[in-house]
Parts: sequence; C-alpha cells; structure tokens
Amino acid sequence: MRTWPWLLLVCLLALAACSSSTPTAAEYAEEIEVLVSDMEARFAEADAEWESQTPTLDGAVAYWDERLDIRADFLDDLEDMEYPPEVAAMHEESLEIFRRITTADEAIADSVEEYDGITQHRPWLDTPEGQASLAVLDEVFAFCRASQAEFDATRDREDLEDVPWLPPEMTEVIKVAFGCPPAE
Repeated sequence: MRTWPWLLLVCLLALAACSSSTPTAAEYAEEIEVLVSDMEARFAEADAEWESQTPTLDGAVAYWDERLDIRADFLDDLEDMEYPPEVAAMHEESLEIFRRITTADEAIADSVEEYDGITQHRPWLDTPEGQASLAVLDEVFAFCRASQAEFDATRDREDLEDVPWLPPEMTEVIKVAFGCPPAE
C-alpha cells in the first residue's frame, strides 16, 4: 500500500514533464522578435554612450565589453529557447550565424587593447577584424531578411485559418517584424 503514493508522485511528475508545450511558430517568432528588439535597443544605448564621449582606449574597451555582453545574453537566450519542429532548421541556422558574429566581435574586442591611441569612435572598422565582423553582419542581415520573408509568406494562409480539418501548423499566420535593414 505504501508504493501507491510514490507511484502516484512519479506519474504526476512524468505528466508534468511531458505537458510542457512546445511553442507554435507564431509564439516562437514573437519571442525572437522580443529578443532581437531588446538586443537592438541595448546596442543603440551602448553606441550612443560611446559616441557621446571623447574616444579613449578605456572607453573603447568598456564599449566592447558591453557589446560582447549583449551578444552573449542574446546567444544564451537563443540557445535556451524551445522551438517548434517546423522552424528547427531556421533556429539552428540562427544559432550558427549568431555564434559567428559573436566570435567576429570577440576578435575586434581582443584587438582593441593593441591600439596605440584611439582618436575616432570606430577605428576598428578598417581593420581585418572589423572587416570580417562586417562581412558576418551582412550575413546576419541577409538571414534576418530571409527569416522575415518566410514568416511573411504565412500571410497567404489567412483564408485558411478557420478551416477545421486542416492541421493548425498549415493554417498558422505569423505576423512578426524583426526590423531587418533593407538589402543594399
């Protein structure tokens, strides 16, 4: 008789573990939109702070420490996200590209301390590390635009939203705005 309470507890814990729901593609996109928006706001704040002061080596080091913190926080949040199966490839690609931009920015941050003197706000843009980071950033923007286009393509499904015999993933309309810069 004493095994019943334990068995019941084990069953309840198993049910609780299994009941965690995977987000829909729309919920996933909304969560990504919030993460991107937060990251962009933090970058804008760090850029404004850096550009409001006279450029110094200490200021540049602090600026890049903040940028790397922003990248790390975003990447941690992205890695911890649950995602629906239909966006698995996109999620994995986003992890890969954001790991690459983080690595590229780490290379800039590592090289900043080697500067003899800083008299401009963005002297690293003309360095090999800066150019490599800009190249990966172009890939990030291209990925952003492609992801936005994939989600925008679901708008064609609006007419099917209330068709009861279609599975929800085939009728889901995903409205999200990542704020990707336009292609040049």
